[in-house]
Amino acid sequence: MTEVIEVKSSKDLNDFIQLPFPLYSKNPFYVPPLIREMQKLFSDRNPFFLHATAEYFLAKRDGKTVGRITAIINRRHIEYHKEKAGFFGFFETVNDQEIASALLGKVSEKLTEQGMEIMRGPMNFSTNEECGSLIEGFDSSPMLMMPYNPSYYNELMEAYGMKKAKDLYAYIIDAPEELPDKIHRVADIATRSGISVRPVDKKNFIRDIRIFQQVYNSAWAKNWGFIPLTDEETVFLGNNLKPVVVPEMTVVAEKDGEPVGFMGLLPDFNFVLKHMKGKMNPISIIKAIYYSKRIKDLRMMLLGIKSEYRNRGVDALLFREGFKGVKKGGYRRVDFSWILEDNISTQRLVEMIGGRLYKKYRIYEKPL
Repeated sequence: MTEVIEVKSSKDLNDFIQLPFPLYSKNPFYVPPLIREMQKLFSDRNPFFLHATAEYFLAKRDGKTVGRITAIINRRHIEYHKEKAGFFGFFETVNDQEIASALLGKVSEKLTEQGMEIMRGPMNFSTNEECGSLIEGFDSSPMLMMPYNPSYYNELMEAYGMKKAKDLYAYIIDAPEELPDKIHRVADIATRSGISVRPVDKKNFIRDIRIFQQVYNSAWAKNWGFIPLTDEETVFLGNNLKPVVVPEMTVVAEKDGEPVGFMGLLPDFNFVLKHMKGKMNPISIIKAIYYSKRIKDLRMMLLGIKSEYRNRGVDALLFREGFKGVKKGGYRRVDFSWILEDNISTQRLVEMIGGRLYKKYRIYEKPL
């Protein structure tokens, strides 16, 4: 029989964090996160908890941990979208419907107690972080800050009564020798209108990451599931990303000194994490130094253009300038993720430079 218990002690939290390691021990595509970073994510150092609460649960069978889940109330989502939606996240389980239903049922119970009318997820913890459950593309590892899960999760979700809320797409391209002529022509239009592009300045990184925040919060304001980044979250995210940022591929578009667009192509540090196996010790650090110099993939993680500057060539200009670093760095592939299933204009832009759809992620929901 399955028992679902709330995480109360440091041992419980350690069991929660450690569960994926045995679960994925034979899966060659899973990328284990650093245990130290997960501990920080779940601590009060995470500014997400300034406007949200989370309860953590473990599924036990015969004394063994066999599943986990988190129940999340994000007050900023409720206020911004004017809907009583609660979330589940960090869902992991063995392939057993009873266990999956017990975990999802516990979250449903907790969210209902707090007046929520919809349960949605997975979110780890929001759309500003890892989200979605992989439903296509299980034959390759995820890129930086993208999730991975067994293929049976979709069956478990649907059997519990979860329905699709939205699909998220990931595209990949072989790094082009040259971008299409159309990109250059459109970029020239932006240049002639006085728009310029510069790399981020690592010496003033927090200043520039706040520029990203400004552009992102403006550009994504009407997107499904979007929640504006707070100042604290921006600094937290920036400090986490700073070690992997390559300035010439993380660029800001400006018009008369005002930021109008932002693009970040980030080296796929998951390639390094895969070899560190969740640990931070002298051996894993040596591995990190060795493998960080051998990263060949990039993730287009940060992209936003203020609404009043769309259709003016800013995206093409960002691509043209940012992709110079791709060629210079000898990178092999670029992943574009994630893109909303109904964001057709961005999909067409990525397809124009050779992008092909290679992974799909699903966010589920269920009325409470």
